[in-house]
Amino acid sequence: MLYILLFLLSFTLTYLIKNYAIKKALYDIPNERSSHTVATPHGGGIAIAFTWFIGIIYLYYTNDIDNSLFFTLISGGIIISTVSYLDDLYDLSPKIRLFTQAFVAILGLYFLGGFKELNLFFFTIENQFILTLFAFLMIVWFINLYNFLDGIDGYAGSEAIFLGLGGLIFFGGSHFLVLIAAVLGFLFWNWHKAKIFMGDVGSTLLGYNIAIFTIYYSNEASNNFWIWIALFSAFWFDATYTLYKRYRNGEKLSQAHKKHAYQRLTQSGWSHEKVSLALIRLNTVLFLLVYLLGVHVTTILLLFLILYTSMRFINRQKDFA
Repeated sequence: MLYILLFLLSFTLTYLIKNYAIKKALYDIPNERSSHTVATPHGGGIAIAFTWFIGIIYLYYTNDIDNSLFFTLISGGIIISTVSYLDDLYDLSPKIRLFTQAFVAILGLYFLGGFKELNLFFFTIENQFILTLFAFLMIVWFINLYNFLDGIDGYAGSEAIFLGLGGLIFFGGSHFLVLIAAVLGFLFWNWHKAKIFMGDVGSTLLGYNIAIFTIYYSNEASNNFWIWIALFSAFWFDATYTLYKRYRNGEKLSQAHKKHAYQRLTQSGWSHEKVSLALIRLNTVLFLLVYLLGVHVTTILLLFLILYTSMRFINRQKDFA
């Protein structure tokens, strides 16, 4: 019953925010980075964030979530989503955004007790300075890349639901059901054609949450790191590949662009719905790979082969100019 209520809360809030945004003319205006062509209300991520926080607070008071995980998610989550909402409204400076991301990364690592070890199969890194730096950069990167890849109807929302389902199957935990309910209510209004967009307030919160889940469950068992890397690989591979290619091309990395895989597919003529459905199919393959084979070097090599082959296919649809 709780999760049905949370879904209805997210669904209703998204509807109300959409109507309010239309009334106040709070539109996402298409620009050189946009994959949409029509001005659309934004701020739907507020519904995700509010429902998410209500849900995990309830889990905390019913002792259904680990205290360290709760305080990490609630403290850093409220800060990143609040500042991101202000950024949606007032276009804050990059320095403020980066400082906020760095702060929540440090805060998250504090509540989680750091990052214990990184298992690279052939050897394990246990040096705390290296691990802390790696985890810090990973949190900041996950926040940003989720924001980068929130650009077409249903894309970022369907990824979050997939990650929630993957987390639930591999690890259990009522917080994953809260995440699914919170995003699903929003996704109803965001599926093609989108009636409202998530905005930074939603995408940065989701990126932060995934980074925290990765570290938290890796601290329980080091191999869990690779499960999260596999589940999230469609997003981080695209974002990292695109960043690397733009760097190799000598482009200014801070400049807006339309070179992510999903953007190039839409430029080649794919509809938003077709691209989002392709992401769901790719995620299903990645999930089955890890679920059936487990976490081994061979699994990770197969994972990269699938991702590389997928990117080659996308390059044939629309080359990386």
